[in-house]
Amino acid sequence: MELYDQEQPVKNKTKSYVLMLLAILLFIFSIDLLTVAMGQLNNSVANDILMATKNPFVSLFIGLLMTALIQSSSTVTSSIVAIVAAGNMSMEQAVPMVMGANIGTTLTSTLVSFSYIMKKKQFKRAISAGIIHDFFNIITVFILFPLEYYFQFLSKIAHKLASFFLTNENYSGTFNYNNKVFTRPLTDWISETIHIPFLTLVLAIFLVFGAIKLLSSSVYKAFVLDSFQEINNFVFKKTNLAFIYGIFFTAAVQSSTVTTSLVVPLVANKKVSLKKSFPFIIGANIGTTITAAIAAFYKTEAAIALAIVHFLFNFFGALIILPFPGIRNIPVRMATYMGAKSVQTRFIGFAYILLTFFIIPFLLIYFSNN
Repeated sequence: MELYDQEQPVKNKTKSYVLMLLAILLFIFSIDLLTVAMGQLNNSVANDILMATKNPFVSLFIGLLMTALIQSSSTVTSSIVAIVAAGNMSMEQAVPMVMGANIGTTLTSTLVSFSYIMKKKQFKRAISAGIIHDFFNIITVFILFPLEYYFQFLSKIAHKLASFFLTNENYSGTFNYNNKVFTRPLTDWISETIHIPFLTLVLAIFLVFGAIKLLSSSVYKAFVLDSFQEINNFVFKKTNLAFIYGIFFTAAVQSSTVTTSLVVPLVANKKVSLKKSFPFIIGANIGTTITAAIAAFYKTEAAIALAIVHFLFNFFGALIILPFPGIRNIPVRMATYMGAKSVQTRFIGFAYILLTFFIIPFLLIYFSNN
């Protein structure tokens, strides 16, 4: 019986490792398929979408709404990188969309907090833990979006950093099909078999989403689950340590939604305070940028620069907020206040989610296009 108990975890780990490898291969293939499909797509719908993203405010809310709907900023940001690599979208159009995706991804942890809605005290702490991630990204957008809009702050830095990785690459050119990855024969075969670029694009988006979900689940089971249970007693003791662990776990799992959602039950059950969990959440924001970095393997300067923008957005957000206790406490106080109000009137919590993630973005996109 003991031997069976010992063998079972080993089998589960091996299964997780195999699934992780398959997920990585699927992710590389799906990004390749997405990029090829975007390179072939020239229909009016695509042009309308790309025209809409020329307005940076619309672009911001498209990124937010897309991520809120499919519940994965990793899918959205890696897809945007592929579109930029295909030469169908400029950096200026893509940067606000990536910012919006960072806000949209925080919906998951907020929804997780509603599992405690019938327990008044726990719900107050849980929704505060879920919403604090929202507030951090919203504050970061408020600071960095105007700087990007007026001065191309993030784009220019990313431009220069990307040039170190590649020389003699045309930044604004179309996708170069000579940049082939090992999955290209299969990609070409599927693309030619379907022969409808829009359907290929839809298939690729579903595959990207599935690959990230599979990767997230397998890495979580293989590396994070046991370790997180063991270290949650001391990981939140120091601000810097919590921040580093947030980066590490999220980079491993490929999803900030997984790691930030883990924090919600800890805060709800008083295992850790909201204030001490916040640096971990900031670190998770940086760790999630690794997905866009992997997606930039096409080695076009535009794709690499956008992956760098994704990192810089979260890095500067952490740099502005984390080192200063006074500033760091602002999102904590805002989240605590919202938690208290949501407990008094449950409708406030639902209204916040609907307005922030769906109604306001949709209305702004609709009226801006009109």
